[in-house]
Amino acid sequence: MIDLKYLQNNFEEASAKLQKKGVDAATLENLQKLFTSLKEANATLEASKAEQNSMSKLFGQYMREGKDITELKAKVDANKEAMVPMQEKAREAEEALYHVALAMPNFPDESVPEGEDEEDNVELRKVLEPKEFSFKPKEHWELSEINGWIDFERGVKLAKSRFSVLRGEASRLERALINFFLDTNAQKGFIEHSVPFINNSAMLQGTGQLPKFEDDLFKIDDEDLYLIPTAEVPLTNLYNDEILTEKELPLLMTGYTPCFRKEAGSAGRDTRGIIRQHQFNKVEMVAIAHPAKSQEVFEMMVENASDILTALGLPHRVVELCYGDLGFSAATTIDLEVWLPGQNQYREISSISNTRDFQARRAKIRFKDGKKNRFVHTLNGSSLAVGRTIVAIMENYQNEDGSIEIPEVLKKYM
Repeated sequence: MIDLKYLQNNFEEASAKLQKKGVDAATLENLQKLFTSLKEANATLEASKAEQNSMSKLFGQYMREGKDITELKAKVDANKEAMVPMQEKAREAEEALYHVALAMPNFPDESVPEGEDEEDNVELRKVLEPKEFSFKPKEHWELSEINGWIDFERGVKLAKSRFSVLRGEASRLERALINFFLDTNAQKGFIEHSVPFINNSAMLQGTGQLPKFEDDLFKIDDEDLYLIPTAEVPLTNLYNDEILTEKELPLLMTGYTPCFRKEAGSAGRDTRGIIRQHQFNKVEMVAIAHPAKSQEVFEMMVENASDILTALGLPHRVVELCYGDLGFSAATTIDLEVWLPGQNQYREISSISNTRDFQARRAKIRFKDGKKNRFVHTLNGSSLAVGRTIVAIMENYQNEDGSIEIPEVLKKYM
């Protein structure tokens, strides 16, 4: 959640930042009205409390002086009764502000590039040169038909569109990649976790998927439970509503999970193949860091994901997202885009974000800094999306006859 005190005290500055992330003027105007309503309700309530305290002090004085307290008691009782609707009004005003604030995106960092959409993202560097093929490279679904790796039709039969089944060597490759990713992350200090693939609404609110993105989640009927869209949710919320010690930071976590997304806003996009599925596997990195160290951790996470792609021999580029393409919870994001020769373009394979204290405020994750409790910074990133890595290997390691080589680092896993 955004810092409401900062928003209230620096409304024009904060509003300009939120508008860069797509918040319209009418929403911001409504937010300002809610601040005013809460301020007025609290002021009225505090004045009544002050009056109550003053009258309460007179009881002792009247008793000492032998005065009749009947009239005073009647005033105190009447004021106490009058405070009840005042308290309710203040509570309602605070609740209304909180509800709207939950739908507000994070403030972007000052360093984030200007821009409206992915076309305005900034390429920072390229890693490895794409291979020159002596033939026209095929796309992964064509290669799948030759090798019998992916069964799209039976995936649809088992569930619906955007589900598929991996067979034989593809299934083994998936398992090899998961182990390789986890082992590499462990070497960088990330502790592996096996977490529930189903989380309750409080956890999804903590990391920012609820309430705004409920339409993109698979909910379990008659239960306050959802299938997770990413391991970011359970890994970050392991420390929901906890106070950590400064010595514990940073906490580095990794885990493999399937991820479930309705892809509600992607109708017509990537309908062929396994680039965009309702269920996909991913290995995630999550960090809970000291605010002064979060940028350092962020850069380490980007480097780690890039190193994995390099070890696999997959050409990729490192891209900084502009304001318009930045995610809801992110203050800054770096995407890694892998080269797909069959598609003749770079496609996102990892997105690494620093949310600063945005998720920590929602999830109440703090650390003890002397006598004061402060919010941590939380970070998350893919290392990597498994299905998209399989696609990248298929297309980059294909031979003219459609057969597929296996990257050297994976051979010991297969």
